[in-house]
Amino acid sequence: MRGVCELLGLDALNFANEGKLVLAVARDEAENVLAHLRSHALGRDAAIIGEVVARPGVRSVGLYGVKRTLDLPHTEPLPRIC
Repeated sequence: MRGVCELLGLDALNFANEGKLVLAVARDEAENVLAHLRSHALGRDAAIIGEVVARPGVRSVGLYGVKRTLDLPHTEPLPRIC
């Protein structure tokens, strides 16, 4: 998903992707939570994808090391037509 979005110029954070979960947990509990998620068949692909650091703002690092600042969406997302 990550690589395809970067190649196509899509924003994965605002891309319709039902069935996914993002959790923020204390650093010292991350591995324990990950083990519990992976113990269930639906969580077998669970992964740690980032960390919170003591700096202002939120930044993401792309597949090729490109960093960008994440802002709140400027508009409401468009509804999906399934």
